[in-house]
Amino acid sequence: MSGSVYGTMFRVSTWGESHGKGVGVVVDGCPAGLPLCEEDIQKYLDRRKPGQSKFATPRKEEDEVEILSGVFEGRTTGTPISMMVYNKSQRSSDYSEIASYYRPGHADYTFDEKYGFRDYRGGGRSSARETIARVAAGAIARKILETLGVDILAYSRKIGGIEIADERFERDEILNNPLCMPDAQAAAQVEALLEEKMREHDSVGGLIECRINGMPAGVGEPVFEKLNANLGKAVMSIGAVKGFEIGDGFAVADTFGSINNDEFYYDEDGNVKKNSNHGGGIYGGISDGSEIIFRAAIKPTPSIAKLQKTINKSGENIEVSIKGRHDPIIVPRAVVVVESMVAIALVDMLFVSMTSRMDDVVRFFKK
Repeated sequence: MSGSVYGTMFRVSTWGESHGKGVGVVVDGCPAGLPLCEEDIQKYLDRRKPGQSKFATPRKEEDEVEILSGVFEGRTTGTPISMMVYNKSQRSSDYSEIASYYRPGHADYTFDEKYGFRDYRGGGRSSARETIARVAAGAIARKILETLGVDILAYSRKIGGIEIADERFERDEILNNPLCMPDAQAAAQVEALLEEKMREHDSVGGLIECRINGMPAGVGEPVFEKLNANLGKAVMSIGAVKGFEIGDGFAVADTFGSINNDEFYYDEDGNVKKNSNHGGGIYGGISDGSEIIFRAAIKPTPSIAKLQKTINKSGENIEVSIKGRHDPIIVPRAVVVVESMVAIALVDMLFVSMTSRMDDVVRFFKK
């Protein structure tokens, strides 16, 4: 299987399956001297681990990370950093029945068509449990970004059609409710909706919004390696993501150039500013120094107990009801995954951009 590696200068390679011995990641390209310990990784893994609320799968996993290489005396050595999380709560018997049929909304059929074989225990490599590796790698990327003053904030913008109100936005509220919404009133409305859908054995989708501040102007490439294109690839590589838009996104189809154009001006200190941010902080594939903002659409959990129509390997049309331990909603646990993939993409693009200008190269090497 190819396609498990992301990045050019800051490279991340994930491995493992949902019901194998564990999942892990190798991070190559992290500079030496970055302070790093397992607690730095664990605080992000704790945000995505299961069993933390009634709106998450009851699968109980501590998801404790172990750093296997690349760190000595609390600092990175510049060599590949390998990390692993052991699976301790597998119940593979929950999935034995689905070996004979294809679950609606899952990758069962496409895996069989591609490989002629699949790990039916929780989806194997296509399981959301693979995102543990992304979050672990993203924690390292975030430490690098913190030293550069780059801040990433993601949250649930909308769930089941219920959207946050910007006038009630409170950053601290994101971690105070199980839905990662910065609006307590909207979160309460969503909780009521989710309880109703859980009684109906159904699931709910939503929208994650992400804001990036402190990103310097001039990062990204103008053709195939655009910053927005690479952010899109990073976020769209998350299994549950079905849509991506930056700035005003699809709304630009209904507007006009006189409205959509972001006008520039100098502030009193001579800094370049904009009167608006319809472009989402990126022009020509390159950051403009303002806030980068995008949204990702997250599908409803495909594993639901409702009766659904599908097919089996014997060529029959059948009806199934999915058993096992599943999230009634993916959105809240996906927030930290989105942040992690964004961090990885930004660090990679920052490192690539270090050689864009000759004066920067001279400044670094000719001391």
